[in-house]
Amino acid sequence: MNEASTTSITTDDSFTSSAGKQLGLYTLYALLGLVAIIYMLSVAAGNTGSNVSGGAVNVERNSITITLREEPPQLDAGRATDASSFVVLAHVMEGLISYDDNDQLIPGVAERWEIREDGATFWLRDDAMWSDGQPVTAHDFEFAWKRVLDPATAAEYSFIMYSIKNAEAINQGDLPKEMLAVTATTDRILDIEFERPTPYFDKLAAFNTYFPLREDFFESTNGRYGSDADMMLYNGPYVVAEWVHGSTMLWTKNPYYWSDEKGFLDEIVTAYITQDVNAKLNLFKDGQIVDTHLVAPMLPTAMEQRWQIDRVMDGSVFFLEFNHREGRISDNLNFRKALQLAQDSSELVYKVLKEASYLPAESLFPVWIQGVEDVFRKEYPAPEHQMNLARAREHLEMARQELDLGEFPPIIFLSGDTPVSLLAAEYYQQLYKQNLGLEIRIDAQIFKQRLAKMTSGDFDIVLAGWSPDYFDALTFGDLFASWNLNNRGRYNSEEMDRHIRIAQSELDPRKRMDAFGEIQRLAYDDVVIIPMYERGWSFVVDPRLKGFKRRSVGPETDYNYAYIDVSGN
Repeated sequence: MNEASTTSITTDDSFTSSAGKQLGLYTLYALLGLVAIIYMLSVAAGNTGSNVSGGAVNVERNSITITLREEPPQLDAGRATDASSFVVLAHVMEGLISYDDNDQLIPGVAERWEIREDGATFWLRDDAMWSDGQPVTAHDFEFAWKRVLDPATAAEYSFIMYSIKNAEAINQGDLPKEMLAVTATTDRILDIEFERPTPYFDKLAAFNTYFPLREDFFESTNGRYGSDADMMLYNGPYVVAEWVHGSTMLWTKNPYYWSDEKGFLDEIVTAYITQDVNAKLNLFKDGQIVDTHLVAPMLPTAMEQRWQIDRVMDGSVFFLEFNHREGRISDNLNFRKALQLAQDSSELVYKVLKEASYLPAESLFPVWIQGVEDVFRKEYPAPEHQMNLARAREHLEMARQELDLGEFPPIIFLSGDTPVSLLAAEYYQQLYKQNLGLEIRIDAQIFKQRLAKMTSGDFDIVLAGWSPDYFDALTFGDLFASWNLNNRGRYNSEEMDRHIRIAQSELDPRKRMDAFGEIQRLAYDDVVIIPMYERGWSFVVDPRLKGFKRRSVGPETDYNYAYIDVSGN
């Protein structure tokens, strides 16, 4: 997003009442009107083609050029946690189960499977091969999963395997990894015992952390697995043929991939690694890349160019996450309540970010999550929130007394260095200065350093977000379990853990959703986070590229089903 002057911020209680709600509604109606106009213009423009040409699509080489937002820290599926790594891994690796282009589960390396109350069995296909021509076997999954749970691996996503018998105890160092109840009965049969009933295990098995890894190749890399193109073995539709760190990547078609229903391109050139949305817009305009997302100030340009504008919610929720470690000011409940009551996410979205594709967040659970018979948030409405500065200041004073402070020291506010992150950080800096008299010091970091600081706890508050890993409410519901290493603020609550355990194992759909309802309530009452926004994308795609998909679960950009079609040009 373009840098812009910070919008003026309301400093009295009037915004917290009906006037604020009406302003939000009026703004919403106006934005919906704008989106409708854009959509009609886009439909009209869709029939006129586009002036995009050149390097974006190379018909002769059956090749396209794309961008990545960030340099993947590494491509070890067992340790990866970031969106950029997930995008790459989704094209060069494959698990037992995969997703089709309609977000439905389909066979991957496993040609069939059976999920029982006490476990699961997967039957692997004969023609699944590694990129060196050797077969992918059940032993590769057994080795990979045991390595993820080995405490020495320090895999932050290890918790996603805790439904397997002995997994949590192994990961906590209480049992050896050999005790994991995963057995390659033969090269083609993988048997799993559950710690507790897990009827959604097929959804888990499609996630990156469950990808296979061949032991002999891993050992040959001497601790450098996933660090370079030649330090990986691939079993997906593509392979990473070249990786110039910080600059470019080249993915080429994997000749050993078993399916002819994915991987239609011969090359995918990642020629640019940048978060600069203006640079990407210019690259798209100049015909150098096949797709890019748009932020609000870009929509007039897109309309002038007569590009077809598409829009999708990406499933993510962004929030302020507190550091709950002992000794941090943010560990004080009254301090957190003060900050909660001094803000309104509608103001951030409608008056500051001004992104038509964003929604104000009201809960840890986004609006699309399914409940028993309807969407979860209809069956279990989010706690009603109203901005209330008088109460906020009361809680802040109680926090000051409990912490035995004369005045509050500067609050360290960790942020990314993207335009949207910086704009939001500056908004909260002014908001809490004017409403609560707090000094907020923004610590803006590049992607890898921000992750490192989040993991080490070097912050009071961090601008964070979570994207779904699979199609189930638990992908958000267990985020603040005490054992989840993605719980960067180290929130720890026996009550929260108890509800999460119920949600993990309860077979009765209503009782399970009741547990998620309690998780939602507790996340608000305990001010585990302050929800900011649910993210959506407006984006444009070269009309010669078909089958491209933006997903809410899985890689945010998916080219596995993409192909070139010049018949309409």
